[in-house]
Amino acid sequence: MTALLVIAKQPMPGRVKTRLTPPFTPEQAAALAEAALADTLTAAARVPADRHVLVLDGAPGPWLPPGFQVVPQAGGGLDARLAAAFAACAGPALLIGMDTPQVTPSLLAPALCWDAHDAWFGPAADGGFWALGLARPDPSLLLGVPMSRPDTGAVQYARLRKAGLRVGRLPVLRDVDTASDARRVAAAAPGTRFAARYAESTGATAGAVR
Repeated sequence: MTALLVIAKQPMPGRVKTRLTPPFTPEQAAALAEAALADTLTAAARVPADRHVLVLDGAPGPWLPPGFQVVPQAGGGLDARLAAAFAACAGPALLIGMDTPQVTPSLLAPALCWDAHDAWFGPAADGGFWALGLARPDPSLLLGVPMSRPDTGAVQYARLRKAGLRVGRLPVLRDVDTASDARRVAAAAPGTRFAARYAESTGATAGAVR
């Protein structure tokens, strides 16, 4: 039973993408987060997997496409929440976040093939990671990894290699954390909901976002 997991937070003003404010308002930041999440879920839904799971902090909304099982996030730090998501899987699992709306099914599909790899790792441009796949989900591979730091990805990757895993690498993607990230991601993925919402939001702020 192969699982594709998306870990996310309900896009509510003041709870998501707070680093986008300013220049965006909390409502605009939440709208951008919702668009990013919708794009991510749409891409994930098109990737063949036995289970599509949304690991959610909050409640689902109209942005949730059909075919997803929704499970609540565990408590604790991000490392503990990621570890718990993998612990709930009985077979191979690939986990991605909600901050890369430029992701496509063709980027994700190889990371659900386990013939030559025990793990998959998708580094993020800010030093973190946007994807992690484990053929045999083991929470200990994540517990204790320092999160939200410039060396998070390096520490996580080293943890996988130290465990003797054959790690396949996915392309580097940029997370949407800052206004500069949002601008770059929107430009790189012009056909997405995120790009459309970004254009709408920057127009509403009269060009204040650079």
